[in-house]
Amino acid sequence: MENKELKEQLKSQVIQFLNLTDLTPADIADDTPFFGDGLGLDSIDSLELIVLLKREYGITINDPKDGRKAFTDINALAAYVEQHRAK
Repeated sequence: MENKELKEQLKSQVIQFLNLTDLTPADIADDTPFFGDGLGLDSIDSLELIVLLKREYGITINDPKDGRKAFTDINALAAYVEQHRAK
């Protein structure tokens, strides 16, 4: 899967898993921060993102530092998925 396709897929999955029904993938820039002034996600949302990675990509995040890096924005999440995806 191309990086651009993966980013679009991740945007759709983030919207679906986090029930962000007022957003579309086009509303989320690749560098929009997930937390703070960006999408405004919270710690419960980060747990949902962990479930998304496990269910959809077979990726388990064991180290909270990895999660903080991966859950920065779509760019970081796509890079993390590409690097850790179950082959």
